[in-house]
Amino acid sequence: MSRPVLVTGLGLVSCAGEGIEAHLAALDAGAAPRTDTETFAPYCVHPAPPIAWDGQIPKRSDQRQMEAWQRLGVYAAGLALDSAGVKDDAALKQALHLVVAAGGGERDYAVDGAILTGLRDAADPGAYLNERLQNDLRPTLFLAQLSNLLAGNIAIVHGVTGASRTFMGEESAGVDALRIAQARVASGQIDAILVGGSYSAERPDVLVVHEMGGYLARAPYRPVFERADAAPGFILGSCAAFLMLESEAHAAARGARALARLDRVASDRTRRIPGSVAASLEALWPQAGLTAPDRILSGATGVAPITLEEQDALARLAPDAGLHALGDVIGHGLEVVAPLGAALAAGLVAAGSAREVAVTTVGHRRGEGVLRLVPA
Repeated sequence: MSRPVLVTGLGLVSCAGEGIEAHLAALDAGAAPRTDTETFAPYCVHPAPPIAWDGQIPKRSDQRQMEAWQRLGVYAAGLALDSAGVKDDAALKQALHLVVAAGGGERDYAVDGAILTGLRDAADPGAYLNERLQNDLRPTLFLAQLSNLLAGNIAIVHGVTGASRTFMGEESAGVDALRIAQARVASGQIDAILVGGSYSAERPDVLVVHEMGGYLARAPYRPVFERADAAPGFILGSCAAFLMLESEAHAAARGARALARLDRVASDRTRRIPGSVAASLEALWPQAGLTAPDRILSGATGVAPITLEEQDALARLAPDAGLHALGDVIGHGLEVVAPLGAALAAGLVAAGSAREVAVTTVGHRRGEGVLRLVPA
């Protein structure tokens, strides 16, 4: 059984603003995204836009107990429910399934700093570290690190209380979240699902982690496909994206407008050696059912040499397609790359700006994915 899977709602938040219209405008403008080059110099980030959280998270107590990445995700999920016209349908939301792609929570920098400072002069570093970890880390702090708290907060704030699952694992998590969500609707297991993810880039800890791996590009901002020689690497972006997916019959029964059809999602995990990225994309292309896309939204990171390898492969696979780097619109959002690419592709199809859109995601360390979106 393979039912058409329709996109009926979109929720997007990034440095480009909020909502599909703002993101389509940013894509068409082709200008450099809003960039903060000072807070984390010499690195830059694409910050979240100013947001009136009350619009989707009405209780201030809920807002306060969430970290930034959770607020972004809950807000985007609310936008998607609004867009799909189900925000006030309690019965539908009670049965609505949820798939989330997200990383870990934020660190308590004051506690981390105090522990590291004391560790240098400790007579018994092991005993000192164990004691501090037991006494200084609050249980609530530990719980705040759990990636599945985003799904929990979406359930609390929006009443989406069907079964949920959370994927964690950088870019691949976003691809697999979409792949599983699409497959469950297509197979007839469920009729509707909310899928997406969120990422907060404005965090010293994640910048340190990625810089230690040699993945961060340094200021100033350069377009993704122009970084290879001067400043290879990615620029992190705070962002969130959610999509409402429904079977054709379910959407028709409630009179929902179909924005696009999420046709197929193909994923891979290659051993990164020269040529492996190109070989992976060439294998995934037919698996995703792509024929002759007129637009490609690439989640290319800017990391060398895989970004140039992807660019060359896409030029061979679809020489006539317009190629756009998502990083030039929103920055790099790791788990959010595939959901935001899919949402933006659905917007292009709905606006009549494209008839077949390919979304590619080549992870900075591992994992590849290709998605196909076409008119419903």
